[in-house]
Amino acid sequence: MVDRHYFAHDSQNGRGPFDRMKAAGFTGGAMAENIAVGYSSAAAVVKGWMNSPGHRQNILNCTYTMIGIGYDSGQVKPEWGNGSWVQDFGG
Repeated sequence: MVDRHYFAHDSQNGRGPFDRMKAAGFTGGAMAENIAVGYSSAAAVVKGWMNSPGHRQNILNCTYTMIGIGYDSGQVKPEWGNGSWVQDFGG
């Protein structure tokens, strides 16, 4: 997302997060993804996700027993500030 300056769950080539998770070797059935941009710290992005009902639901869902976390310090868009965050959940 940072390199291509877009912000979305689906890649510009049409692949969704679950496609990418499966391509990386994940074989479970339950999957979810949280993304965020422009937060200055891990604590700030988690606070933002916890204040969002859908993101909070993903974090607290006990079906997910695995998590992958990604961070890039670059800018998706200058007006959003630095930092691109991803959480992928699986179970």
